[in-house]
Amino acid sequence: MSAIRTLVDLLAGRREAAALAPREWDGVISVARAEAMLATLAHRLEGAALPPAVAALFADQRAAAAVAQAQSMWEAEMARRALASERIEFVLLKGTAYAAAGLSCAEGRQIGDLDILVLVSDIGRAENELLEAGWEWVKSDPYDDAYYREHMHELPPLIHKARDRMIDVHHTILPQTHRIAPDALSLVSDAVTTENGFAVLCPTDMACHCAAHLLADGDLQGGLRNLWDFHSLTRDFAAADPGFWGKLDARADRHGLHAPVHRAARLARDLYGSALPSGWDRHDPADLWFKRRLLARDDWGHATHFALQQAFYIRSHWLRMPPLMLSRHLWTKWRKR
Repeated sequence: MSAIRTLVDLLAGRREAAALAPREWDGVISVARAEAMLATLAHRLEGAALPPAVAALFADQRAAAAVAQAQSMWEAEMARRALASERIEFVLLKGTAYAAAGLSCAEGRQIGDLDILVLVSDIGRAENELLEAGWEWVKSDPYDDAYYREHMHELPPLIHKARDRMIDVHHTILPQTHRIAPDALSLVSDAVTTENGFAVLCPTDMACHCAAHLLADGDLQGGLRNLWDFHSLTRDFAAADPGFWGKLDARADRHGLHAPVHRAARLARDLYGSALPSGWDRHDPADLWFKRRLLARDDWGHATHFALQQAFYIRSHWLRMPPLMLSRHLWTKWRKR
């Protein structure tokens, strides 16, 4: 069995850690690190019978993840203070949101940039306040700056000059040129507040955003981790609310995300063993290509199936832009290189 299949089976609970031969751990650790899931695996296998060297590595990973999570919450607090004077409210997204809400998928999750969502009417004021508070532009190229402002779902990325931490300020969750246009106003207005006072997307919107980020806004790079997020989110939300799947179906329709959400559910079922209700548990032959893309790594953690990766890369751009705009954009980027 390939190392990446073994990783998925360990996460899904289909294989016991004690059953792995010592040589198998090298491959599992390599692919888990490449997929940014090593600390997630460390949390998943906490308390399992492990070789001493693996147990020590996993303990270090859990400790490092706890520090990174604390740093991410501090960045969220810094953003809150920076925007407080203008009374600009924001909603946490992605990893920091999972941490703020105390969700299980936050355990061991690597959190890089701080992602926040503000109303489009507040985007200019939020930009000014963050610049005054010490953030500065990462991209200085005029074309890239204009491209973000005219076509994307977020400001050009900012980085804090003292703390060296990035923030992405969103005003919706998919590019403005995308074929799908989620209801950004309802994302903000229906957000919920965590115990530590931060706003996060409501459960159905959080699952919708996770599926959109996985399948409608990229080439599936890092897809196993994002799919684990979707699996964990839907499992936990469904356990807390028996009507969750029906609500998710309706909310996905509202945002135009029916197909990505249902595909994410099927992929989570096939790879991580998600339990799906009636109406969701169908089969789509096209899912095979998505699974192959998600599992495209050798036992050293190196990417494989280059042609398939390129196909998904082209697909990601095709979803984001109309053909003429895509041609102009790729031509401009090629010339700039």
